[in-house]
Amino acid sequence: MKAKKDVFVVCVNNSVYPASLEIYKIYLVSAENNNKLENELHIIDESGESYIYPSQWFIPIKLPLQLEKKIIAVYQ
Repeated sequence: MKAKKDVFVVCVNNSVYPASLEIYKIYLVSAENNNKLENELHIIDESGESYIYPSQWFIPIKLPLQLEKKIIAVYQ
């Protein structure tokens, strides 16, 4: 089975959780994003924990490989 590629998103709405999410911050989506609902994402925060948020609060982005590696290193 092929490993799932890392997915990055940018937060565009934190109105319900302003203390937990930062607007325009890049977040990593959990590789275990196996929600039953397509409108939810498991977002990993700086502590390495994942939390479920509505997917419409985020925009998926493609990052240069070098930047992806640096961001992933923060979560390890």
